[in-house]
Amino acid sequence: MKSPILFSCIRAVSFALLCIGATAAFAQAQVPLRTAVDATFAPHAMAKLGGGVQGFNVDLGEELAKRLGRKIEIEGAEFSGLVPGLNSRRYDFLVAPVTVTPERAKSLLFTEGYLDTDYTFLGNKSAPAIVKLEDLKGKTVAVNKGSNYEGWARANAEKYGFKFDVYGANADAVQAVQSGRADYNLAGTTVVAWVAKQNPSLKTSYTIKTGLVWALPFRADDKAGRDAASNALKCMKKDGTVAKLAVKWFGFQPDAENSAVKIAPGTGVPGTEGYDATPVTPKCA
Repeated sequence: MKSPILFSCIRAVSFALLCIGATAAFAQAQVPLRTAVDATFAPHAMAKLGGGVQGFNVDLGEELAKRLGRKIEIEGAEFSGLVPGLNSRRYDFLVAPVTVTPERAKSLLFTEGYLDTDYTFLGNKSAPAIVKLEDLKGKTVAVNKGSNYEGWARANAEKYGFKFDVYGANADAVQAVQSGRADYNLAGTTVVAWVAKQNPSLKTSYTIKTGLVWALPFRADDKAGRDAASNALKCMKKDGTVAKLAVKWFGFQPDAENSAVKIAPGTGVPGTEGYDATPVTPKCA
């Protein structure tokens, strides 16, 4: 039989350990998550007139932090400095759109995708809709210089019989469509949707599926951070939050196969390095 003194001591030690754990958890909750976006990539992130940033990815980051019980600080930075900033521990993770590629997956840990990164054509409302790529024959496509879309146009112009013009900024490529110098603009699906939402005279058309996604990158040594964010992201998909943000910022409802809706069975992007195939049941509040 334990003595009353020994029992009291054990209880006191247990209480002390419990207090230490609670204090540590409280202290962590008071430390804001640090992240960054490219604030020139509308509508994912863009400067607000009164200061700060706004956009799809800003809302996504703020909701994620809320579900993790943390505050968040979102910094505007050049895209080229985001991954170096993450690896130098300036940022805890990146909320900026980062396409998951085999090369990036070798050095970073990703959550599952939260949006598909496809290409979409943009044209005037009066232009015939593109239902297949063969419909581009004899047309002129405007693309942004140095972009993936220029690369696609250059690789496929001869095959589908279209011409393409290159512009220094995608806004100039859109203007070429509006002025009649080009039939269509080719750019990222979310950016094109945003432009069409802002310009009633324009409409989206055919989408080229790439099979790629945007996901949240963490440092390779931060599995705990990646896993916690992944769980929160699954819950945000499960209750429709990510899809609602897509409607708010892009004006389209993601289908059931879009990464904004589809929940990965494990943790990370299936088929890439760093993916944990262990089945996960989201723990949502």
